[in-house]
Amino acid sequence: MHWVCTESDLRNHLGQWRSAGNTIALVPTMGNLHFGHLALVDAAKARADRIVVSIFVNPLQFGPGEDYARYPRTLQADREKLVNCGVDMLFSPPVEAMYPLGTEAATHIEVPGLSDILCGASRPGHFKGVATVVGKLFNLVQPHLAVFGEKDYQQLLVIRKMVMDLNFPVEIIGVPIIRETDGLALSSRNQYLSPQERKIAPHLYQSLCDTRSAIERGEQDYPRLARQQKAKLRQLGFDPDYFAILRAHDLTKPLAGERPLVILAAAKLGQTRLIDNLILS
Repeated sequence: MHWVCTESDLRNHLGQWRSAGNTIALVPTMGNLHFGHLALVDAAKARADRIVVSIFVNPLQFGPGEDYARYPRTLQADREKLVNCGVDMLFSPPVEAMYPLGTEAATHIEVPGLSDILCGASRPGHFKGVATVVGKLFNLVQPHLAVFGEKDYQQLLVIRKMVMDLNFPVEIIGVPIIRETDGLALSSRNQYLSPQERKIAPHLYQSLCDTRSAIERGEQDYPRLARQQKAKLRQLGFDPDYFAILRAHDLTKPLAGERPLVILAAAKLGQTRLIDNLILS
């Protein structure tokens, strides 16, 4: 596996692959890789000749007081996992290479509407940071396709809209959530949970499942369902940010009986912010 940190080295290898007629897939990550990330690699390998994984903890998508400084950075262990998975290239640029004039002076990409609700409402500027760094990676790698996890469902829709609006010639692939045996969605931030919080955390997924069951039984008062589940999460020890039942394709309010839907939730448990979702088709 090639390990590159500079744009020139990156383009040199990519140029050789393109000359050979290879299709190239990009898997953007912030590192601290787990089985969820490796599932993205597997999905990429099934669709492309060459796999590029980027590891970059993007300061632009962290707000004041968030965990940028303590976000787990495990580059050497991540590199070993990617070698074992048969990845062709790891691209891990330093911050100064991605933002040579600093994050404030950098040109930003913003996707209005989708970026302003749910996680975007509680984390202002987050999706601007996501769209900007993903746009930069698309320009640097110029992949034929890029693979993202569906756990960050709102992020996936933001990226799809950015690709459509800015005419990026990149196919976006979404991969279903990988979960622990008790239902907790895999996340690098799960390691922040205390042992007691870890026992409580799967109830977030259970709340999504209970909501799905209620809808399948015929419940159509989605706002009432969401309020009930939010109250239950609070009783269990969560600090809920949102619980929402929305149209799956654009995150707008659905009509009664409409499909497909996505049930989304975000809540803090102690100091750890957890997100999850469930698609009802």
